[in-house]
Amino acid sequence: MSDSKTNVSIDNSGVDPQNNFSLNPTFAAIVEGRMARRRFLKGSVGAAVAAIIGGPLVACSSSDGEPTPVVPPVNDAPLLGFTAVPAGRADTVQVPAGYTATAFLPWGTPLAGNYPPFLADATNSGAEQEQQVGMHHDGMHFFPIDTRSAGDNSTEGLLVFNHEYIDHNLIHPNGIDTVPRIADQVRKEVAAHGVTVAHIQQQADGSWALVNNSPFNRRITGATPMELSGPVRGSSKVITKYSPDGSRTRGTLNNCGNGFTPWGTYLTCEENWAGYFVNADAEQPREHSRYGVSSSNGRYFWETATPAADVYQRFNAASTGASAAEDYRNEPNTFGWIVEIDPFNPDSVPQKRTALGRFGHEGIIFGKLEEGKPVVLYSGDDSTFEYIYKFVSAAPYYKNTAGGHLLNDGTLYVARFNEDGSGDWLALDINNTDFVAKAASAGVTFTDQADVLLNTRLAADVAGATKMDRPEWGAVHPDTGEVYFTLTNNSRRTEQQTDAANPRAANTTGHIIRWHERETQSATTFDWDIFLLAGDVGTETPDTELVLTADNHLASPDGLWFDKNGLLWIQTDMSGSQQGEGPFGNNQMLVADPVTRQMKRFLVGPTDCEVTGISATPDMKTLFVNIQHPGDRSTPAEFTSHWPDGGTSRPRSATVVITKDDGGVIGS
Repeated sequence: MSDSKTNVSIDNSGVDPQNNFSLNPTFAAIVEGRMARRRFLKGSVGAAVAAIIGGPLVACSSSDGEPTPVVPPVNDAPLLGFTAVPAGRADTVQVPAGYTATAFLPWGTPLAGNYPPFLADATNSGAEQEQQVGMHHDGMHFFPIDTRSAGDNSTEGLLVFNHEYIDHNLIHPNGIDTVPRIADQVRKEVAAHGVTVAHIQQQADGSWALVNNSPFNRRITGATPMELSGPVRGSSKVITKYSPDGSRTRGTLNNCGNGFTPWGTYLTCEENWAGYFVNADAEQPREHSRYGVSSSNGRYFWETATPAADVYQRFNAASTGASAAEDYRNEPNTFGWIVEIDPFNPDSVPQKRTALGRFGHEGIIFGKLEEGKPVVLYSGDDSTFEYIYKFVSAAPYYKNTAGGHLLNDGTLYVARFNEDGSGDWLALDINNTDFVAKAASAGVTFTDQADVLLNTRLAADVAGATKMDRPEWGAVHPDTGEVYFTLTNNSRRTEQQTDAANPRAANTTGHIIRWHERETQSATTFDWDIFLLAGDVGTETPDTELVLTADNHLASPDGLWFDKNGLLWIQTDMSGSQQGEGPFGNNQMLVADPVTRQMKRFLVGPTDCEVTGISATPDMKTLFVNIQHPGDRSTPAEFTSHWPDGGTSRPRSATVVITKDDGGVIGS
């Protein structure tokens, strides 16, 4: 995901600057060598998948002539039976014939009947925003109200969704009035970040509504008290004036992708958090500089808020006191984590799970669960030339006792993609002799595991990981356990790095990779291939029969999700000129069969939006999709979108509820 809005006085690009200048090979270089002796999973991976699903993975080579496995749908309706939606630039949400899309829970919706309503002129105060749905919806999950029992309620549940960033030209009547910033404006912006928990219920007519005054309705914002858990808790590098013992922090920011746990909690990911802080010290510590903390001002100038307040001064990370306990030099170190939220307990304190690493988390996804085996989670670092990570818990998973403790102790790995189609997971562990030796060889010292995790990017550099093209969302096939990851784009690839898998001088349209772990989910070796090269009509993915057409051409794949039928849903995040002009139209969502590689466009979003975040009811008859930043290029004087309210209204991010008119399964 990217905060693609640009303001005259504020850098709101959202994509952290390139900070990886290590000599690790790029993914393009790896692919170039791999193409010379490409296997595309015909060998070890095909055998591994066949053992799981009882047949060959024909999607890897459609010319093998062997029978294809069929994942049974929720009902008997044919999957991908809809007519593809054409690319376009209408200021509306377009879905296939026979489907209906309805806007739901837009920015500013009050979470209780007696809460202040959204004001169309954007004059709601900071205190009011704290009681309303936040801005710029992103990752999302639907928890059936009976999640902790049968978990199959498709008419009532908790919809939990992220709010990635804010747009000054929309959240305030006239954009930014002044710098130094007005304190209540900053309060409103901080409140518009974070997460919304909304108790929703399907009505007799099939529509969905917020359950007003439900005790579950809740806002978690950029100011909500949180706990640090795992190896970094208590480290000297997370001590602040707010938390002298290094156990707590306030808020979660730039919440992009998400995940959910098998024990019924929500995981939200802190992505481009570094830009919110400023550290003008002559020399920044590596845990600031490697992540792009600014030396001049924070992205929104929150540190300048007047009248001054501790909750805003914390965004100034310069050293001002005699000790860390007297200032906020360590405040940025309390961000960049995966945050676990219990949506069913409104009094619970969110936990930042530091064992999962600190970087620009785009999303977090569990590998296939196995009773008595460790839990495995994957996450991408959404910045140019960054890495893909995997966490393996120290303790095994047992359904009856599983909980957040499993995320506090384990091993974090980073991926190396080898030329021959194999891959290795490299341990980032202070007790791993190979890792320590590599660090020493690079002249890098880590004092303990907390130091490794606080500097996850640096640890991955010295381990020798493969630099990727903006790793974003991941998805795990519900039956095979295969892992898919979007690599959104990388325009910095040079002419010298072109290859058979990326035949363009710059990877402006991105691609999707996939891999299968050898033997078990917690294995340290895997095999990989390219599932899809994105691009215009006629783009081919080598060694497959996939050639993009008008029904499925796409650019900048981002959001990724497998439904229970084994269909892969792909969402796009084009920005800049790619979003505003060219052949792809507005951002969109497609659905693919990973076995046959058949793919169709299912949804096109309104003007200047990003399509992101997706979940469904257990019966697969209601799909929830988020529309972020419609009217992204708006100014206070002119809105480029008026979705979802129409007319001359201010654009608002919102969830879209999608149903099939005949009551059938989504995707059929």
